[in-house]
Amino acid sequence: MKFNFSICYRFFSFFYILLLLSSCNPQEKIDGAKDDYSTWSSYLGGPDRNHFSTLSQITPENVAELKLAWSYSAPDTGQMQMNPIVVDSILYGVTAALRVVALNASTGKEIWRFGDSLPLQLSTSRGVSFWEKDEDKRILFSKGPDLYALNALTGKPITTFGNQGKIDLRSGMPESAKEKFVISNTPGTIFENLIIMPLRLSEDIGSAPGNIMAFNVITGAVEWVFHTIPHPEEEGHDTWEDPNSYESELVGAANNWAGMAIDEEEGVLYVPTGSAAPDFYGGKRKGSNLYANCLLALNARTGERIWHFQFTHHDVWDRDPPAPPNLIYVKRAGKKIAAVAQVTKQGYVYVFDRKTGEPLFDIEEVPVPGTSTLDGEEVWPTQPIPVKPKAFARYSTNLTEDDVSPYAENIDSLRQIIAKADMRMYAPPSLDPVLLLPGYDGAAEWGGAGADPENGILYVNSNEMAWILQMKSNDSTAPRLPFGEAVYHKYCVNCHQKDRKGIEVSGFPSLLGIQKRLTKEAIESIITNGKGMMTGFPQISDDEKKGLMAFLLDQQDKFEVTDGVPLSKPYPLPYKHGGYHKFLDKNGLPAISPPWGTLHAIDLNTGEYIWSIPFGETLSLKEKGHPTTGSESYGGPVITKNGLLFIGATKDGYFRAFDKHTGKLLWEYELPAPAFATPAMYEVDGKQFIAIACGGEKLGTKKGNQIVAFALE
Repeated sequence: MKFNFSICYRFFSFFYILLLLSSCNPQEKIDGAKDDYSTWSSYLGGPDRNHFSTLSQITPENVAELKLAWSYSAPDTGQMQMNPIVVDSILYGVTAALRVVALNASTGKEIWRFGDSLPLQLSTSRGVSFWEKDEDKRILFSKGPDLYALNALTGKPITTFGNQGKIDLRSGMPESAKEKFVISNTPGTIFENLIIMPLRLSEDIGSAPGNIMAFNVITGAVEWVFHTIPHPEEEGHDTWEDPNSYESELVGAANNWAGMAIDEEEGVLYVPTGSAAPDFYGGKRKGSNLYANCLLALNARTGERIWHFQFTHHDVWDRDPPAPPNLIYVKRAGKKIAAVAQVTKQGYVYVFDRKTGEPLFDIEEVPVPGTSTLDGEEVWPTQPIPVKPKAFARYSTNLTEDDVSPYAENIDSLRQIIAKADMRMYAPPSLDPVLLLPGYDGAAEWGGAGADPENGILYVNSNEMAWILQMKSNDSTAPRLPFGEAVYHKYCVNCHQKDRKGIEVSGFPSLLGIQKRLTKEAIESIITNGKGMMTGFPQISDDEKKGLMAFLLDQQDKFEVTDGVPLSKPYPLPYKHGGYHKFLDKNGLPAISPPWGTLHAIDLNTGEYIWSIPFGETLSLKEKGHPTTGSESYGGPVITKNGLLFIGATKDGYFRAFDKHTGKLLWEYELPAPAFATPAMYEVDGKQFIAIACGGEKLGTKKGNQIVAFALE
């Protein structure tokens, strides 16, 4: 047979090209999947919010060799929840007082800082957003009700954006919302020339409506608005018994505060919405209350609804979805399906076909306690529960008196509380105590879930903290008090208690001697703008603020009752929330048996768990030789393609790396302060780093002010 050199040459050339291509891109390519997971230029690693990285210099084999590469000390001390982003070797983050910092991502050296000249505001921010077009590179971040656009290279405001570099986030709201509490804790979602902003609103009466709003990144103009409390002629309007709910002074919120995910290829925005306000008494907002407590799929260019699913009907437990959803791929009958997965405070994961909204695991409408003892309240008779995966947290219905913590010294009194409390799942709020487990902050919380999007695996840390939910009658015949104290009782007493001692273990600090810890300016800022869990009160009158300040600073005559300056409008509902009280033992530890915090890997192809472990230590018990208890955690993980899971988040203040396949602990490092934040993984000049913010303060931990980064030597 004659040898054909030309055919043979073409064959080997073709084979060689294939070999080169395969060596350049060894990972499996999934249709529609994000091509590049090697950067961290967006909140939580990318628009799909998967906390996922393909960087591979750090491996399960060498992770124990990680060393501190650099540390940056911020000008402000206190809680930092921010997830840094890294663009062009610059790391961008936000300090505890909402100053934006730009750092050299390989050394931690400060390049620029913005916010020194702005009024002091102590609050929490989860980071910034980045947008670029040609040479125009912008950082967008919010402080109070304002959204700023900064030059990413200089930190200077872009004066052509809005009013000299900023806009008011309330510009897309009705006039009645212009003086209400509106801020954003979470970075906006960038799509083309739009930024869609999460909003944090008041959770009581007088809340602004939770409109989903898209702003033009270049000009600051409002481009579209979606009404989460539907207006007349809009679908869902009939799910509110009062047809005027959309403009009621007693009803509001249903806002997205936790952030969103975006399918950039399809142009679809996935938005989890929170509960309607007021939170715990729904007598003035009867109905199932669309589009509160929903996952919305919206056309990102127009804001038009494509599909929705409601996780909680007529929410009176504050069961708002706490984090952005994850855009992943799962297998069904051998076929890859573009899916969206939403973790919840209830401990459930809801998984949907991304395009149609069809549940990928059956969801059943389960009967729940349907009768409220509160006058005027009408709770919904059923709630949607997925058949799979099972909840990643315990429920109060599964607890007995034997589930009291073995480490408690007051076991008998704790058993009495369990015996008397309403333990039913979705038990309606009452004047009697309801044991809420998972608690107010949820099983999942704002740190959200990490994911291996290519393989459909979800990784989520969960809290196991029970709280006591109890309402109280609105007593309109309360004893006459000095004016400042009366203001305190109206706005502050539920959280900080009558004696001003607060509940430190529940996150509500003592206000006694506050003038020794904070300046008058800082106190006034917190009253107006809020801080951490506390929403601000911009609506209170100047006289009320003056009286409250006098009471807090011990400057008022405690025995003089002032009738000349009236309080603003009396509370118009028959019931008030009784405050946030954790179910704790006498030593301030969780009153239920461990684990008190867990970490899970869930296969969303099958709905089965791969592994579950206790997550975090109670150091006082560890020192006595007790096994790992788990602890509360706030902040999410980072997942790597090559088998690692990095996470801080715990009260004990450690940064840890686990084998993502087994849950085995591979490395841990004691941080300068607890990191209630999600790390960021990135590469500069061929060197891989992982950085995390260490602000502490939350859960009564020590304060910090450092951003730290780790790398291999």
